[in-house]
Amino acid sequence: MPEKGHSKGPARAGEASTGSSAGALESIQSGAYVVDKAGRMLAVNAAALRLLGRSAGDMVGQDAHELLHRGAHGQPLAAAQCGMRQAFHGGRTAQGDQEFFARGDGSVLSVSWLLTPYELGGQETGTLVIFHSPDPPQSAGHTAGRPAVPLTEVERLALLAETTTRLTSTLDADEAVRRLTGLVLPRLADWVVIDLIVERDEVWRKAVVRADGSALQHRTDLEGPMPPVPEESPMPLSRALRGVASTLAGPETYRGAPDSGIAVEQRRLFEATGIHSAAIVPLRGARDVLGALTLGRSTTPGNYTDPDIPLFEDIGRRAALALDNARLFQRQRAVAETMQKYLLPQMPQVQGLEMAVRYLPAPDASQVGGDWYDAFTLPDGAIALAIGDVVGHDLEAAAGMAQMRNILRAYAWSQQHPASRVVTHLDEAIQPLTDVTMATLVFARLAQSADNAWQLTWTNAGHPPPLLVTREGLANYLTDGHGLLLGTGLRQHTTRADATAQHPPGSTLILYTDGLIETPGSSLDDGMERLRQHAAALAHRPLTSFTDELLRRAHPTGHDDVALLAVRTPR
Repeated sequence: MPEKGHSKGPARAGEASTGSSAGALESIQSGAYVVDKAGRMLAVNAAALRLLGRSAGDMVGQDAHELLHRGAHGQPLAAAQCGMRQAFHGGRTAQGDQEFFARGDGSVLSVSWLLTPYELGGQETGTLVIFHSPDPPQSAGHTAGRPAVPLTEVERLALLAETTTRLTSTLDADEAVRRLTGLVLPRLADWVVIDLIVERDEVWRKAVVRADGSALQHRTDLEGPMPPVPEESPMPLSRALRGVASTLAGPETYRGAPDSGIAVEQRRLFEATGIHSAAIVPLRGARDVLGALTLGRSTTPGNYTDPDIPLFEDIGRRAALALDNARLFQRQRAVAETMQKYLLPQMPQVQGLEMAVRYLPAPDASQVGGDWYDAFTLPDGAIALAIGDVVGHDLEAAAGMAQMRNILRAYAWSQQHPASRVVTHLDEAIQPLTDVTMATLVFARLAQSADNAWQLTWTNAGHPPPLLVTREGLANYLTDGHGLLLGTGLRQHTTRADATAQHPPGSTLILYTDGLIETPGSSLDDGMERLRQHAAALAHRPLTSFTDELLRRAHPTGHDDVALLAVRTPR
């Protein structure tokens, strides 16, 4: 019978078939379990029990899919809807993320996972599942593993699988470094040192971390900028940073006359940490050497040997892949944000009017680019206002946005026509003159009459309606003047309309893109009502404070960028 309660080692059913896997699972700091060919759990490690808040008796012998696999809200998943179940039946190595496991208290745990075929002994084959949560429950915090010891082949493969799962599930370089230190300490080393080559080929010592019982201690005094990489130095770290070779080293390696500034820093490292044996391996990316990984022993007896190097190099390759992906992501995001920043215009200075604009890039770099705003003075003294969204979310969308904005400016300036006529001409020009496929747009004219009253005239091409908020807190959407979005090819079969509304003294007009009102799992109507309520509550705020707070309160945790243009008439 399965043992009840939390076990100090892995829970297991059937010692004959799973005895060898039991010890191996405990070398995995992430959650891990083994299932047979029917999907029943045979062995579970202590990390899985902690993460899931369950006892061994709750899990061993149970069908893993029925017990654990859930939707985001805790609902049971049909086997046909479960990515893990499909991968399990495929009988091959697979991995995924954004899945959910049921915990013992009824809550769900977001996990990234990897599963792979696993020999149970004899002719039997099962499946090893390793999972990691980016947001583990408080009760499932970090606990130290065993000090570095020789690993069996099963333990080695499990560690590499865990390294792949945990490092490739983040696109943040600093987080990847943090996870890497947690993976190797203290199983493989007492100390880990990570040196990264950053912009302009400068070297930065990102982490010097020691395993101290159940805690990880950073030696920040040893971290920071490093001297340049010498081109010909035969010293171990210099060779690793050039991608030449992996090397074993000790304090005696750096006791001679230093041949470079890096050698001086290495001597200081060995003296400060007490490392008596170190292994230094390159972190090689797809195109460049990204840095070096150093594993060191100070309190663990014995020295690293040549047979240790292949495992460390395997870990280094996986770490470099994760760091390379993170850098590419951050570089793409920086390019997109910079391009968007320079494409979006500065607001004109208009006597009596206040204007404020905000742009929030999407959290995913590939989603940046399509949202835009514009405001400029027309020859007759009116103010042209525009907000739009080019279909697509990438740099091509940002380029298309700039093309469309420039054409709109030219038409609006040269043709003293109503807003609807200007947008009709723009629609005719989109396909032959730009790379835009489709787009939404609100284009408006704000003009002051002889009696100093402000009047807004606009047309809407498939965009969320503007919101007008009086200084007394009355907030209403301007839903008139609505027509088809741009680029449909149906302009011959539709007539665009103009709408007009008074802009009362002290009132605020809000033009925005759909990223401000879209929330996964809720309707646009809900998002618009949320925006209306927050705007009404903030009507008394100065315009700068109004826009900042409106974004903070109304902006959902979505996946789209947000553009916002607010215009306030004088009181």
